[in-house]
Amino acid sequence: MPRYPRSCFGALVFFTGALLLSVYFTFAAVQGDYGLFRRVEIMAEVRILRADLDTLNAQIAEMENLTRRLSDEYLDLDLLDEQARRVLGLIRSDEIVIRWRL
Repeated sequence: MPRYPRSCFGALVFFTGALLLSVYFTFAAVQGDYGLFRRVEIMAEVRILRADLDTLNAQIAEMENLTRRLSDEYLDLDLLDEQARRVLGLIRSDEIVIRWRL
């Protein structure tokens, strides 16, 4: 049986290919669409959106409170008076209006 000399070229191609694949997958794991940097960006966006949601929920609760206070079942006369003054510009006969002109 003849003995063939081992070629270093095949091993070099194999290890170079393996190295390139490793570099590619490492880069994709860090920088890719589903990588670590994108995950950090998404988590920051989640925090911002949750803060916005909390603000909107507080505004909704305030509006529900005002709506309940102006409903037929529970009428807050002070709130009704305040709304009429603000929206319609109404005043009582015993009040004095002071207007500032610049």
